[in-house]
Amino acid sequence: MDLNKIIEEFKKYDSATVQNAMILVRGYVEAKIDYTSPELKSYNFKEPIVGIAVTAKVTPLDEPKSKIDFNDFYINIKDSNFPVFAVLMDVEEENGRAAIIGDVMAHMGKALGAVGMVAGGSIRDIPGIKKADMPVWGTGRVPGHGPFNLVETQVQVEVAKLIINPGDLLIGDEDGLTRIPLEIAEETLNKCKEVREKETLMMSSDALKKRFDLY
Repeated sequence: MDLNKIIEEFKKYDSATVQNAMILVRGYVEAKIDYTSPELKSYNFKEPIVGIAVTAKVTPLDEPKSKIDFNDFYINIKDSNFPVFAVLMDVEEENGRAAIIGDVMAHMGKALGAVGMVAGGSIRDIPGIKKADMPVWGTGRVPGHGPFNLVETQVQVEVAKLIINPGDLLIGDEDGLTRIPLEIAEETLNKCKEVREKETLMMSSDALKKRFDLY
């Protein structure tokens, strides 16, 4: 199955179902390489979002010692052959004190092919983000930022204690983000159906009554 088809099929599920499916495939969970911690919050969520990570490290408070053209990040989004999760990490010492995703970036990301945006730091302009119809995740909210610069793109980042590499397959919803290793993506997808069928049966009224002898 090609990756675009896999991405489309994963949209039928949620991050928790995917987590359970990966446990069936691998037999374990490793938090820092599997899913985000509770400080990551979702905004403008409608349905599970699935995409491939395009990453960036940014400084939104002070001028960095070195920086690159911000268009390099946008070009990486545009040039992807897959739906993109744009993932930005605030690398200031005072992480989160300034916003790294707002309405302008949300509109630009949408136009270039991003299906979701993730901030390892703060976001702002929620009404404008909603107008852009862009699902966004962040670890905080503030109204402003200082000099905003791109330090690196397509490098390893860490967001809400999840390590994300460019090219990683991610699913995001109200619970946060789950990273799906590409080498087990198709097998995990097959197990998702099994997990959903089993849990649906377990949660049915008849099954619960039988289990606890309520008839």
